[in-house]
Amino acid sequence: MDLTLYVWRQAGPDAAGEMKRYEAQGMSPDMSFLEMLDVVNERLILEGEEPIVFEHDCREGICGACGMVINGVAHGPQRATTTCQLHMRQFNDGDTIYIEPWRSTAFPVLRDLMVDRSSFDRIIEAGGYVSVSTGSARDANEIPVPKADADSAMDAAACIGCGACVAACPNGAAQLFTSAKVAHLGLLPQGQPERLSRTRAMVAVMEDEAFGSCTNHRECEAVCPKQISVDYIARLNRDYLKAQLLDPNAK
Repeated sequence: MDLTLYVWRQAGPDAAGEMKRYEAQGMSPDMSFLEMLDVVNERLILEGEEPIVFEHDCREGICGACGMVINGVAHGPQRATTTCQLHMRQFNDGDTIYIEPWRSTAFPVLRDLMVDRSSFDRIIEAGGYVSVSTGSARDANEIPVPKADADSAMDAAACIGCGACVAACPNGAAQLFTSAKVAHLGLLPQGQPERLSRTRAMVAVMEDEAFGSCTNHRECEAVCPKQISVDYIARLNRDYLKAQLLDPNAK
C-alpha cells in the first residue's frame, strides 16, 4: 500500500504547529496503524529528520495511551477499536490520511501527536479510596451483589482513560470518563459509604480542569473503544444532584 500522510507536527507546548506531508510507501495491510508510523519514523531517522512523536505503551488496547484523531475521527474509522488495534486494511491503496492529536483545552499538546492527559489522573485522584474494615478476610459471597449491578460495574471499569470521548465531543466534555470512574465503584456495595462525596469531589475537579459541559451530542459514546454507554452520564447526574440536595454546603 502507498499512502499519503498529513501529520500534525509541533515542537513543543508553546510552539506553533502545522500539518506536514509524508509519503508512506510499501505498507502492508496487515500492519497496525502504529506499526505503519514506526516504519515512517525509521525512514525519517535514516534521512536525518525528527521522528513523529506519539504516545503508546501496551499496544493491546488496554493502556489508552495511543489516542490520536485519524481523518477526523478519534482512534480512526473502526468502531470499538483503539489506534493500536486499527489495521491498515481499513484503508485503501492511495488513500490520504490526516493524523492529529486530541484537540481539547484540557489536553494541551506536548509535542506532535502527544498530549498531556494528567487532568484525568487528577479526577481519579479526587475520588479517593473505598473504606474497608480491618480484620480477617470476609467470605467472597458474604455481600451479595446483583448480577445486573456487577455487570454494569464491570462495563464501567472497562474505561481505559484514553480521552477519545473528550477529543470527539464538540464541547470537550469529560462526563463519559468521569461517570464511568464514578460508577464502577458506586454500583458496588463497597463503594456506597463514599458514593455521594466521591461524585461531588470528582465532578468538582472535572469542572476545574477546563473540560466543557455535556450537551448530549453522544459523540463520546460513538468513538469510545470500550463502548461505554452514555447511560453512566445520566447516573452521574442523578448522584450529583442527590449529593447537592442532601448537603448543599459541602465542598
